[in-house]
Amino acid sequence: MRQAIWGLVFGAATAGVAAAEAPKVVVDIAPLHSLVAQVMQGVGTPDLLIRPEVSPHHYKMRPSEAKALQDADVVFWIGHELTPKLEDTIPTVAPDAVAVEMMDAPGLIALGFRDTAVFKLDEDDHEDHHDDKEHDADNHADHDDHDDHADKQGDHKDEHGDHEEGHDDHGDEHDDHAHDHDGTDPHVWLDPQNGVAMIAAIADTLATVDPENASAYAANAKQAQADLEAMIDEIGAVLAPVADAPFVVFHDAYHYFEDRYGLSAAGAILLRDGSSPSASRLSEVRDAMKERGVVCVFSEPQFNPKLVKTVADGIDTKSIELDPIGVQQTLGATLYPDMLRALASDIASCLKD
Repeated sequence: MRQAIWGLVFGAATAGVAAAEAPKVVVDIAPLHSLVAQVMQGVGTPDLLIRPEVSPHHYKMRPSEAKALQDADVVFWIGHELTPKLEDTIPTVAPDAVAVEMMDAPGLIALGFRDTAVFKLDEDDHEDHHDDKEHDADNHADHDDHDDHADKQGDHKDEHGDHEEGHDDHGDEHDDHAHDHDGTDPHVWLDPQNGVAMIAAIADTLATVDPENASAYAANAKQAQADLEAMIDEIGAVLAPVADAPFVVFHDAYHYFEDRYGLSAAGAILLRDGSSPSASRLSEVRDAMKERGVVCVFSEPQFNPKLVKTVADGIDTKSIELDPIGVQQTLGATLYPDMLRALASDIASCLKD
């Protein structure tokens, strides 16, 4: 089905985009907006739909955002697991736009949801959360040459089981929004290697919609991918000394970052969609913190920090705020690398000693 989806994307008509005029591009969240802005540098500027301070899990569209979406020629969004309300909104408000769900991007590394409050620390097999077709040894091998990135990545992710609780089953209601990655953790941008894959998909889409600027998109994408590859190793050096230090996260958004850098998450306070936890879940996390000697508890700017104080009360641990979506960064092309560097620096500083 994904091959059909991408065939629709790359074969889409370009009506409404004038010659030599940059397409009107709308992006759902700030990290993806940053990647699109990198590819569009010198050609145009994308619009952001969801402000960084707003949780995408519970996003409600404002009139000004609906207008931007209505005028869009291209829409890039992470996926219905992250922003379920956009699945119907995009084809309704922007029926003529080329809509690209980035979780369908070729070469994307997919991880499954973790449904438990406490995680295994010893994840030699990563609890079978990986999609074996995408997350094989080659994905963690040396990343020296990405000029042919799109050709080297192989097939898309396999089907991931039943639709997660709380999402409507849309089936094949919209042919261009059919999915088979239900049950996949949507925080894919927190693995910078996925950033490399998404840049390739962004550049290919924009080149098809706007062929007059295809060479600019390709050149920008090549440079952006090279910069990300260098940053992957840079961040790895920052995090390697603290990889074994156990920590608890506010909500389970960091699976991809943990997996990329071998970090030791012990559990998550909130449910995977950011909804409030039960008393038994909080108690389970507290017990794990005591048993494992958790060094740090990470909070987030979009959520109430009082829960962190409740869980950590009476336990000798530190707390620091993480920013996985770019609230603390300047919107634009530099947000994505700046956000990941800040995330690594904050994690390392809290886990030291």
